[in-house]
Amino acid sequence: MKQKIGFLGLGIMGSAMAANIHRAGYPLLVYNRTPERCAPLAAQGASVASDPRHLAQVSDVIIAMVTGPEALDQLLYGPQGAASAFNEKKVFINMSSVAPRYTRELAARLAPTGASFIDAPVSGTKKPAADGALVILAGGREEAVTGLEPLFAAMGKKVVYCGEAGQGSMMKMFINLLLGVMMAGFAECLNFGRLGGLDLEAMLDTVFSGAMNAPMFQAKAANFREKNYPPAFPLKHLAKDAKFVVDTAYETGAPTPLGQMLLHLYRLGVARGWGDEDISAIARVMEHLSGR
Repeated sequence: MKQKIGFLGLGIMGSAMAANIHRAGYPLLVYNRTPERCAPLAAQGASVASDPRHLAQVSDVIIAMVTGPEALDQLLYGPQGAASAFNEKKVFINMSSVAPRYTRELAARLAPTGASFIDAPVSGTKKPAADGALVILAGGREEAVTGLEPLFAAMGKKVVYCGEAGQGSMMKMFINLLLGVMMAGFAECLNFGRLGGLDLEAMLDTVFSGAMNAPMFQAKAANFREKNYPPAFPLKHLAKDAKFVVDTAYETGAPTPLGQMLLHLYRLGVARGWGDEDISAIARVMEHLSGR
């Protein structure tokens, strides 16, 4: 018999991930701070919890997919928080993007409950989430991660074991640093070529025809063509993760000059009002800085 899954957080990513869990035949209970976000899953047969504690009480595995530490703390330790119902029979998986230091501190806070804790953020955005094609970046006891692979398979195409709790979050920061560098670099180069008189389609053709072609560049090409940036991964979330990267780099002594610049550029995008647009809206920042 499949485990009962409780899912906390039904945003862009969480709603798609929860839907795939339900589609895979797991009994599913959901909770979201904004109740109307639960309606589509309820219509498909999922149950809706009255609060996080209720969800944790009746679930075997509790998953959180929210925007960051503040939202996660509220779900776990706020009024009717889920952590108050944790015990040695429960598994808690945090799939939210948070700093490695926060994850290690959370593991220490949860240890007295006896619950098994896994940090398992994901690599991928809206479409891979909908397609069940995310890459799960898992940290925690390896045997616990192995035991959860059938559940992870409902949401993703691959599980990468990263080490002890906290290392999943570290891997998430690693991949999002690369994502931010690639996205900002692509936007900068296209803006550079545009101001030099190059045709956008010719630039894209040049990139896509050689060794620098990348699926992400192809996925974002339509956004650049149409100057429209529907959020698959909101720019404000990359700005948040860039801050986590810079803070982690300070703690580890890692030089991240590009990470420092990314934080500045993405925060500028948020300040200009583009935070709810896709990360490819960093192109707006480049155009803004060019003054035309």
